[in-house]
Amino acid sequence: MRLYWRQRKRGFDLIVEDDDGDAFNVGGVRHTRRGGIEAMAKTMGYDPGRSIKNLPSMEHGMQFVEQFEPWRDFFPGYPLELESDVVVPDELS
Repeated sequence: MRLYWRQRKRGFDLIVEDDDGDAFNVGGVRHTRRGGIEAMAKTMGYDPGRSIKNLPSMEHGMQFVEQFEPWRDFFPGYPLELESDVVVPDELS
């Protein structure tokens, strides 16, 4: 299994990919249409504290998401380590 950031058109998704290549989004950071930056770490329930708006940078958003370690909610018991390189899909490179 892999844990990595994947670049998107307007930001980044935090992805857990299983051994079959299936990807599960556990968080993300986005540029909004109004020019702001938002971040959100997914959870099994409702927790408004796991999302934030008006961040100063994408890096701050990525750190915000990572601090919650949202992959542990969905994949407990798997010793996942965040890869240092951002994955850039072919359509964005």
